[in-house]
Amino acid sequence: MGARFLLFLLPTLTLFGATTLWVAPDGRSDAPGSQAQPLPSLAAARDKVRQLRASATTGAVTVMVKGGVYRLNETLVLQPQDSDVSYVGAPGERPILSGGRVITGWKKAAGNLWTASTNRYFRQMFVNGRRAQRARTPTNGFYRIVGQSSQDKPFQLKFRGDDIKAEWAGNPNVEVVALLSWAELRMPVASVDPTAHIARLTVNPQPSNREADARYFIENAPGSLDAAGEWLLDPAAGTVSYWPVTGEDMTRAEVVAPGLVQLVRFDGKPEAGQLVRNVVFRNLDFRHADWAMPKEGYSETQAAMLAPTAIEAVGTDGVVFDRCVVTQSGGYGIWFGRGSKRNRVTASQIYDMGAGGVKIGETAIRDAEADHSSDNVVADNDLHGLGRVYPSAIGVWVGQSYRNRIVHNHIHDLYYTAISVGWTWGYGKTLCRENIIDFNHLHHIGQNMLSDMGAIYTLGIQPGSTIRNNLIHDVYSFTYGGWGIYPDEGSTTFLIENNIVYRTKSAGFHQHYGRENTVRNNIFAFGDEFQLMRSREEPHISFTFEGNIVYYDSGALLGSKWTGDKFKMDRNFYWDARGGPVLFDGKTLDEWRTAGKEAKGMIADPQFANASNYDFRVLPTSPAWKMGWKAIDMSKVGPRTSPGITPR
Repeated sequence: MGARFLLFLLPTLTLFGATTLWVAPDGRSDAPGSQAQPLPSLAAARDKVRQLRASATTGAVTVMVKGGVYRLNETLVLQPQDSDVSYVGAPGERPILSGGRVITGWKKAAGNLWTASTNRYFRQMFVNGRRAQRARTPTNGFYRIVGQSSQDKPFQLKFRGDDIKAEWAGNPNVEVVALLSWAELRMPVASVDPTAHIARLTVNPQPSNREADARYFIENAPGSLDAAGEWLLDPAAGTVSYWPVTGEDMTRAEVVAPGLVQLVRFDGKPEAGQLVRNVVFRNLDFRHADWAMPKEGYSETQAAMLAPTAIEAVGTDGVVFDRCVVTQSGGYGIWFGRGSKRNRVTASQIYDMGAGGVKIGETAIRDAEADHSSDNVVADNDLHGLGRVYPSAIGVWVGQSYRNRIVHNHIHDLYYTAISVGWTWGYGKTLCRENIIDFNHLHHIGQNMLSDMGAIYTLGIQPGSTIRNNLIHDVYSFTYGGWGIYPDEGSTTFLIENNIVYRTKSAGFHQHYGRENTVRNNIFAFGDEFQLMRSREEPHISFTFEGNIVYYDSGALLGSKWTGDKFKMDRNFYWDARGGPVLFDGKTLDEWRTAGKEAKGMIADPQFANASNYDFRVLPTSPAWKMGWKAIDMSKVGPRTSPGITPR
């Protein structure tokens, strides 16, 4: 069919230059895609673009998406031929791309329960937009493993009393979830010895899955649906049961369970130079992707790497998610993986997620530059309500990747680290460099769920990388390791400056081990246990700590190991608001100076505007100015525009 005939059929479309297609929930697959006769889905629009490009020359395409709910029957897959297309929510409307299926036919059952028939297996359920709790035992709180957690293969759990029932053994739908230091495991019960109080689970633990008196709970066990807001799936009976919360009318409630694990996939081939380029999603809402696991369960190492991702990209260049929402899903939100460069997630919201927000790069070190992930931007986003299934998930995770910018984000309400950059433990080979972590507002991190975590966590050698002008507060671990800024194993040559960190459990700053990091002009305040920590003495300079203000009213100044002379400290201000002596690893300031530290350091009140209300502006009369203090401007921290879909 010639271009002239197509122009006659589709008078609202421009085939030479810019092209516009329209999509609406009531559209038709055989429609031309005009505003008056829209297509029914993004997949139909994708296919229409392919058809047009096969018949005529067209440049960039805009797909205008009308408001309403689009139920995805399958993952939307975009390939290199689908490049140069913008999918944009129509002005003033809210299009929702849902991987969910509505569950209807609810009937009153015994007691407070309602039931509905289903022939699908799903792991999440949302009632009137609220995440319902999969039936949990105990309903609140946790059981405790007796003694040190198991390193037996497979995992053996020593339980108290009758916390684990013998009848759960062999039921693949019953899952034990244990929290072990900085990761979790989730497994069915293989067998139970009620006399020895030992349950044998199904998978081996990771070597790091160790904790004494560790917490655990059970999900989806028969008979465990015993509280309002809980639901339970019985695949054998083909039913789902639910106990409504006060005010819910199950004859009118909208109940949605995910039918897809992945909503969108970019399927480029970077090894062949075939990339998906310049695809934009703007003002769209993505929701209802499920989570999944192997039938035998899993044990996690770190950062919920086993969690699925709702939107996954391989081999992309210039893909943009702007003013979008990703929510009510079971894994991570967006992942730019192998061979993904110059992509952006901006002014968007990712919340109520089973795992984390955004992932960049991979755990593997790829030799070919085409397979590298680099130059991506995560900016001006609001990420919160994360880790609801995988508590070890990260707000923004960067693996073996370089020249990425994580800036001006608001990340809060999650159970592990907010921003994690690097995936090489120690001083070995890494692709990481020139990663920028600046102007982020990070708070309510950890929330006493896991341990050994921080608001910002780094690994390995990363020349040219910065951690600057971040506002960090309320970082609380379960046992040890609630840190604000945490350069972990091998973290090297970071510039850490102009950050304000306060209200942390273990310390505002902690370096496990690393080389030649610079920590200057920061404020570290109100650490519960310590203010600064250093875990390992090495034959090189660990860090230079200079021109900082440390202010506290509980715990001690220094924690862990401060032996040797391979760290530099000078021109810092220290103040214990309790009025007691400031001691440096048991030494007075004079003794510390004799050891070669703080030749120009000072113990004095830095004169904050209102420290008790966390106003850390330094008053003009403060002696810190004479020591070279530079004002920290927090007015630009966090998103520079309101994240989320823009009503117009």
